[in-house]
Amino acid sequence: RIMIHQPWGGVSGTAIDIELQAKEIIFLKERLNTIMGELTGQPIDRIIADSDRDFFMSPQEAQEYGIIDKVLHPEIKK
Repeated sequence: RIMIHQPWGGVSGTAIDIELQAKEIIFLKERLNTIMGELTGQPIDRIIADSDRDFFMSPQEAQEYGIIDKVLHPEIKK
């Protein structure tokens, strides 16, 4: 299974420290959404919706989504 989700992290410190970390996480979230949209060809609105929470895909679904190029199948030796 393949999973996408928004950036996750924990913060502590003063109110200013927490505010700075929140701004950085939001910046990273927006940047990652843009990169994912560019690389997968998916509309940014779909990337935002899908990555809002953990979003799981099968290998085939991930290929259709544009996250992976090819699904490899192991050779079965006889």
